[in-house]
Amino acid sequence: MNVEAKYYDKKNNHIECQLCPHYCKIMPGKLGLCRGRKNEDGKLWAINYGKTTSIALDPIEKKPLYHFYPGSQILSIAPNNCNMRCPFCQNWEISQGEVKTEFISPEILIKIFKEHSSTGIAYTYTEPLVWFEYLLDAGELIHKEGGKNVLVTNGLINEKPLLDLIPLIDAMNIDLKTMKQEVYAKVLSGDLDTVKRTIEIAYKHCHIEITNLLVTGLNDRKINIDKLIDYVASIDKNIPIHFSRYYPNYKYDKPPTPVKKLEYAYEKAKEKMNYVYLGNIPTDDGSNTYCPKCNNLLIERMYFQAKVKGLKENKCAKCGEKINIII
Repeated sequence: MNVEAKYYDKKNNHIECQLCPHYCKIMPGKLGLCRGRKNEDGKLWAINYGKTTSIALDPIEKKPLYHFYPGSQILSIAPNNCNMRCPFCQNWEISQGEVKTEFISPEILIKIFKEHSSTGIAYTYTEPLVWFEYLLDAGELIHKEGGKNVLVTNGLINEKPLLDLIPLIDAMNIDLKTMKQEVYAKVLSGDLDTVKRTIEIAYKHCHIEITNLLVTGLNDRKINIDKLIDYVASIDKNIPIHFSRYYPNYKYDKPPTPVKKLEYAYEKAKEKMNYVYLGNIPTDDGSNTYCPKCNNLLIERMYFQAKVKGLKENKCAKCGEKINIII
């Protein structure tokens, strides 16, 4: 099932897609960079509508979202598309090339959602923003059924479509890959300013958390880490931030991120941020949530399992400090 895409403009001999900052100029019969939008019969079609590579019930912590219904399960689904080209992509098999998909209409998705004990739907694994039309339709139905919509995203979307979508979104984990525009442009096929704008808009409308994958030799210098921490802290020191360890994958064979780099990021961020976490690495404290005022253990995590211990609603049970968390 193909549906007409939103946000495009007809030109003399091509169609310009206006969903993301690539502004793909798509000739008749051709696809945009994300491979999900096609120029056919003088219109732009969302040919990826409802076509999913994966559907699974995951812990919410796997997204990772540590401050959004901790300990809950969420139905997770993914398109076979992405509008970036990260050479170290952890899910490159389903994001960077064509794989077998199954069509799941929004109505069928609702049925599956209702059959499971799920907080809502997480659009994840690849890049959900290029599933734009599907997000609008499925997201509206999920809200009508009392579920939550979660995006795990690279944040690469233009402002107008984001504002169209954001009322349906309850939480986002946004991957802020680096604070260097030249890396976004030359290595990742992205745009830093667009991602920053997405973070700043999302912060005003829904719960957000930030993930930074520290990649060996690319963005793991102290100056890069410091700049990223300063930026997120300038928005709100209560935004949860996750530093994740890179492992060789796809086109990158550099060694895994040195543990000392992650330890530096963790300790440096804790100087300015209230909720800092480490991912893809065993850690004693880096996955737990502590009260920023009295250091009371609020949530204990092991792997993707969470146990709420020191919270009373959204406050520390010991000192009464308000915690940036939805439970």
